[in-house]
This record gives sequence, C-alpha cells and structure tokens, in this order.
Amino acid sequence: MAVVKRVLTIGGGFSGMAASIQMRKAGISVDLVEIDPNWRPEGAGITVSGPTLRALDTIGVYGEFAKRGFTADGVDLFTPTGHKIGEIPTPKAAGSDVPGGGGIMRPELGRILADATRASGVSVRVGCSYERLEQADDHVTVTFTDGTAAKYDLVVAADGVHSRTRELLFPEVKPPQYLGQGVWRAVLPRPSDIVRPRMWLGGPVKIGVNPVSQSHMYMFITEARAEKLQVDAASRPQLVADLIAPFADPVLAARRSDLFAPDAAIDYRPLSNLLVPPPWNRGRVILIGDTVAATTPHLASGAGIGIESGIVLAEGLARASTLQEAFDSFHRRRWDRCRMVIENSERLGRIEMENGDKAEHARIMRESVAALTQPI
Repeated sequence: MAVVKRVLTIGGGFSGMAASIQMRKAGISVDLVEIDPNWRPEGAGITVSGPTLRALDTIGVYGEFAKRGFTADGVDLFTPTGHKIGEIPTPKAAGSDVPGGGGIMRPELGRILADATRASGVSVRVGCSYERLEQADDHVTVTFTDGTAAKYDLVVAADGVHSRTRELLFPEVKPPQYLGQGVWRAVLPRPSDIVRPRMWLGGPVKIGVNPVSQSHMYMFITEARAEKLQVDAASRPQLVADLIAPFADPVLAARRSDLFAPDAAIDYRPLSNLLVPPPWNRGRVILIGDTVAATTPHLASGAGIGIESGIVLAEGLARASTLQEAFDSFHRRRWDRCRMVIENSERLGRIEMENGDKAEHARIMRESVAALTQPI
C-alpha cells in the first residue's frame, strides 16, 4: 500500500501528468490543477530519445506516440554541402524494445498524455491553481484560486521552469540565466527520404531535422548570440532562411521557401538551464521536472528526465514504508542522472558556440547516450 492516500499535482505538463498517471496505478487518489484553461502545450516539434520512449512505454502511451509521431534508430550527419560524414547510433534503452529515438509535435504529445491522465482517474481542474500552501505534520492544506480548499498527504509541484512554488519554498535559488545560445524551430513538409534525424555540422550554427509524423518534420537550428534575441513573428521566416543560406545542401536549400508558409509555426527560444541542489522537497511538498532540473535540448532529454522523475516518484511512494523513505529513494535515483543531462548538455552547447573540440563533443555525446540507456 502506498505511503500516501491523497495527492495534489500542481501543473499539467509532461512531468506532472506522468507522476499523476503512475500514482493512480499505485491506488493513490490524485487531483491535478493546471492554470492554462486550454491545457495546451506550446511549441513545435520535440525530439525524444530511446530512454524517453521507454518511459512513455512504462506509462502506457508508447503505442499512441508511435501512431501519431515518428520513431527511428540512428542519426545521420552531413556537411553543409550535403556530404554524409557519419552516423550516431541510438542504442536501445535497457529493458525495452522501443526504437532508439523519435519525434512528435509537442502539442500532440501533450494531448496523448492528457487523455491518459483523465483515463487514469485523475481529477483534473483547468484554469485553476493554488493561492496558499499550509503545511502541518501530517498534511498540506491547499487553498485554490477558485475559492475551494482541501487537505492532501503530499503536494507534487510540477509548475515549470518559472515555478511559483520554487520561488515560495526555495527563495535562495536564482532564476535560469541565458547561456548565450538560442534554438529556432519550424514545422515543414517531410521529404520521403528523411526517415530519421539528420544534422548538418559546420561551425557555430547547427541545423537538424527530425520527422514528427508521416507528413511533416521539424527543423531545429542552434545559434550563438551574445544577447537574448527579441524578434517579432513576421521577421522570423527571413531570419531562419538567412541562417540556412550558407548551407549548400540541396535538401536544405529546398526548404527555405517552406519557412514562409503560415503553418511553419516558427519559434525561437533563448536557452537556459536550472539545477537545484537536493533535496527537492520542503516538508510534504516535492518539486519535479523543470521546476528543479531544466536542461538545454542538446541530449534530447529535457522532457524525458521530467517524465522519468514522475515515474520514479510514484514508484517510491508505492514501495516505501514512510514518506521520508520515498523521498530518499527518489533523490538517490534522480539526482546524478538529472545532473549529468544538464551539465553535459550545457557543455555540448559551449563547444558548439565556441566551435570547439569535435572529439570532446563526440565523446560527451557517446558517454551520455550510453548512460541514459541504463535503467532509471
């Protein structure tokens, strides 16, 4: 029997939904509040690693991912002129038969997990958050923005990288800082010969594409900039087209006109990260996902480590004999793995920005991928 009976999850992102679904499997009653009244994940495509697919399989949604996204093994590497220079293998995650990686539209993955959350029996309220958290020895009293209040054995805060809960309980933690690199993303029609991720390497600008469905792929471009870029939506297609222009590969050249289509949905994100020292709980409130461990996308594991944390937390609550034992197990299983992803991703970005040592970049990628395939 789980060490808690009733839990509140704050935030309906990937990590909050994963935790909620898995806690329901353990027989725990779960309420989830999500401040967005439309419960609508933002963003274009998302690349996921094999270990993330393993986590989705554990939750029970891999089949829907495979149906509505795209899966493949390996990554192809090209020069800017279109000469293939190698491949990055994506070994299967231990204990799983899922492919080595995949891609999907971020809102589509959000819908898959939202449907699974509701189907699991989680009580979901959208357009709602909390006003106050009042802790006692054996419960947390939560006052909500809709005027109601309730008592919980545990509160799981998964309210994102700009978490209000982190500001409240961890006031000493500074907000994420810009790292000097940004990423562009665009949704484009998929040529029939793009059947797995492909990257073009050649200087401080890196371009990649990844299929996200049978008909579409998304393009990602990392670019070094000393200051955060502020750009209006109307200017984005030309800026991205200019970044592609020096790459002579006909596959990329043919994509430039696609950028000006309204459904290209181009966005730009300045990159930052966050790693809060453990423990990630204050009393009976525990933080997971981007609230305490937010990474840059260089290892395609940002969503993955958050989803894994939701799974591991639920497993600890189901198996432990005390709440503190569950917390200790959670931190023991998550800290080193999350720290590795965040620190190695930042180092990969630094090497790219500085046009640094390619051998070091390859070594970090290889070692990180090997570590991530291990059981969580």
